[in-house]
Amino acid sequence: MSSSAAAAQGEKYRSHLSEEEVKNIKWRFGIPPNYDVVNKLFEEGRTKVWPAGSLEEKVQNLVKTWEMEIFHKASLDEFKTIDPKKYTFSLNGRKPLTSEEIVKKLGGGYNPQLQTSLPEQFQCYKPAEETAESSHRVFTTAFPRGFALEVLQVYSGPPVIVYKFRHWGFMEGPFKGYAPSGELVEFFGMAIFELNEESKIEKVEFFYDRGELLGGLMKGDHISTNETPSTCPFLRGTG
Repeated sequence: MSSSAAAAQGEKYRSHLSEEEVKNIKWRFGIPPNYDVVNKLFEEGRTKVWPAGSLEEKVQNLVKTWEMEIFHKASLDEFKTIDPKKYTFSLNGRKPLTSEEIVKKLGGGYNPQLQTSLPEQFQCYKPAEETAESSHRVFTTAFPRGFALEVLQVYSGPPVIVYKFRHWGFMEGPFKGYAPSGELVEFFGMAIFELNEESKIEKVEFFYDRGELLGGLMKGDHISTNETPSTCPFLRGTG
């Protein structure tokens, strides 16, 4: 399915991607994301199929929509899932960061999710040196088929959503000087989303071991770090 066809029909697992809704949006990579490739990975590898309309399905779709916006929308004013003025993000109990701090201090993209207290010499991925755009290229190159997400269990519903999740993909591209292993890379974690009366996310907390992700990307042989990232247009939609 082409990007235009996907937009015309909407998106199976994410809101706010209909043909009308994607118009006049400032997209970080110039066009709306296409999730055909990662949706296929998700459907082939998921361990749960939640009933339509269930709390679990609603939470899973909310999280996927939130991820779509933080990776692909360039303007916070155009986000539909969060309240930009009150939104905060925290990883593993760290001090919560506001939307402005996320952009100014960490550059956005994958960087907030990969914060670390490791000394720089032990960091294979250095958030301080990456932008939203460069971090996206790094991981879409390592995971050409995308990095899928599923919700495994929901412990409480809104306004305070607590859930367990799984992220996975196959390392079929290079990562920071490591050759592709072709192996499954996955990690598990917990998250808390707090919603306001308008069902906008005001607070996000994640708890997981980033080493489970990065360690899985460091199993291949060392190679030159001068590879050119794939230019496949589908990569814009696999975050």
